[in-house]
Amino acid sequence: MIMIITLTLGSLVTLNFLLLIFSCNKSSKKTTNENPVMFKAPKASVPTKQIPRTQLAPTGS
Repeated sequence: MIMIITLTLGSLVTLNFLLLIFSCNKSSKKTTNENPVMFKAPKASVPTKQIPRTQLAPTGS
């Protein structure tokens, strides 16, 4: 019984390592000289309004 469990676990570990080795994505070493496109953040046209200090809730600290 112990021998069957050992052989089963050993074969599963071996299969796992084989799958790990052969299923890795191979990255190509081809380089591109294209510059990335940079986007500028849009400027806010409406300024934010601040709440007066009298309306703020107490924090307790």
